[in-house]
Amino acid sequence: MIKISNKFSIPEHEIHFIFSRSSGPGGQNVNKVNTKATLRFDLDGSRAFPPEIKRKLRRRLSSRINQKGILTLSSDRFRSQRANREDVLQRFIQLLEEGLKEKPVRKKTTISRAAKERRLRQKHHRSQIKKARKKDFSNEW
Repeated sequence: MIKISNKFSIPEHEIHFIFSRSSGPGGQNVNKVNTKATLRFDLDGSRAFPPEIKRKLRRRLSSRINQKGILTLSSDRFRSQRANREDVLQRFIQLLEEGLKEKPVRKKTTISRAAKERRLRQKHHRSQIKKARKKDFSNEW
């Protein structure tokens, strides 16, 4: 089981890894060893989350989930397959943790009377400065 939060854990058999040749570091091995790790998780088919949580995750992670409901992440930062597998797994856990967090409710606030008056005074002052720059043409004709 892979622990996501205090409430949720995902069975390891629901996460699939695919390994392929990496474009990242690896020296001569980069052309012959499959070190890039790609993690695939079927969110829609998973039994780890209730339907309302799945909807929430699907909405929040919509850019990373395809139309079939499969979340895909990959890593090729390291030279070894094991390190890339661990890296992509940690990123997956972090991504789900962020998706499950409750967003704080915004408290409506109002602008104070003093703040409104300060703003209007500043606007009036700025207006006076600009008026003082203008040349008076009314007496020339």
